[in-house]
Amino acid sequence: MKIAIAGTGYVGLVTGTCFAETGVDVVCIDIDKKKIDNLKKGILPIYEPGLQSMVERNFEKGRLNFSTSLADNISECEAVFIAVGTPPDEDGSADLKYVLAVASDIGKHMSNYLVAVTKSTVPIETSKKVKETIRKELAKRNSQLAFDVASNPEFLKEGSAIDDFLKPDRIVIGIESKKAEKAMERLYKPFLLNGHPLLFMDIPSAEMTKYAANSMLATKISFMNDIANLCEIVGADVNMVRQGIGSDSRIGNKFIYPGVGYGGSCFPKDVKALIKSAKENNYSLRILQSVEEVNNNQKLVLYNKIRHHFKDDLKGKVIGLWGLSFKPNTDDMREAPSLVLIQNLLESGALVKAYDPVAIDEAKRILGNTIELCREMYEVPVDADALALVTEWSEFRIPNYKVLSKLLINKVIFDGRNIYDPAEMKENGFIYYGIGRKPL
Repeated sequence: MKIAIAGTGYVGLVTGTCFAETGVDVVCIDIDKKKIDNLKKGILPIYEPGLQSMVERNFEKGRLNFSTSLADNISECEAVFIAVGTPPDEDGSADLKYVLAVASDIGKHMSNYLVAVTKSTVPIETSKKVKETIRKELAKRNSQLAFDVASNPEFLKEGSAIDDFLKPDRIVIGIESKKAEKAMERLYKPFLLNGHPLLFMDIPSAEMTKYAANSMLATKISFMNDIANLCEIVGADVNMVRQGIGSDSRIGNKFIYPGVGYGGSCFPKDVKALIKSAKENNYSLRILQSVEEVNNNQKLVLYNKIRHHFKDDLKGKVIGLWGLSFKPNTDDMREAPSLVLIQNLLESGALVKAYDPVAIDEAKRILGNTIELCREMYEVPVDADALALVTEWSEFRIPNYKVLSKLLINKVIFDGRNIYDPAEMKENGFIYYGIGRKPL
């Protein structure tokens, strides 16, 4: 079976590589020639645990290839997955120009029946636009070639995307015909051997499922952050509260960890897009509007704690940051809370030093020389007035308190992810600030 993946970003590259791992003949397409040349050399545009070796292995076996031309590779493809970016416009709606550009290419160059599959996160009714675009291009060719469209939203978590794809909780596919269903079922058959559910539904429902899933998870995060802020006011400990509600099977213990707000490529963009879609249909998603507001405010919580500790005088203070990516096990800094913190610290006259296990190069690209980027975690606290934990990478979980005591000017730690024990901090002579926790 041969398929093409249009787009070699996070979703496209993971999708193509995992399909190749099951024996599918995959070609990943991208208009960025440098990116394609690098992929052929084994240089990946993203960091994802386990992906590098899988790309190299399947490329060597000839099951995974890379090209800048869909036209040269669409022949004999049974499916083309559209996995290009859908960046938000200023009004929060998803920009579909890249999706529809791929659809146009499909219509121009297809030579046999295929299924055009939207893998990108797209608003409801996007598949209709994809179908219309393909039909227009076929009409220009006076072609009567048959095709189908499908919606196959991804549910990958950055940092565990390989396992998520190979061992999915569920596979959701929106289809319009039995022929498309048969083609997609054949493609996903290797992932069903362990009983993972394959859910076929109408296309609008599949498109909505993706937005609803991410919005629900974002809601849980913002709800817990709101509770954490109230805990500080009334003297409760949010970690205790979290354990108390997380043991309720109706709630569960996932996505109820308080922190400094969610970021990344999905949650912020998808919440905005769903709010926008509702408004376009004369409906107000009031809960999601509050979720977004809470999250934006939560990204200021750590800064406000730092500012309060230093009595609104941060000029010349050196603040060290551990963690820059929006979550561990990725170099992704899109909508990262660290960026909001850094911006506010710099505007207040502070100097910033930072370290991240994999996002240093990405930080350099985004921030340039505005902050000092360190290549080792204990370079950060050297002569720093305070240390702030922003991303909960594993290597930060058990710090050497003796080393920190010697390096920091002030023994002050701001824990944006609640990974440290306040009592242990106090025993080692540190002033400790967490999220939603009682000070000791």
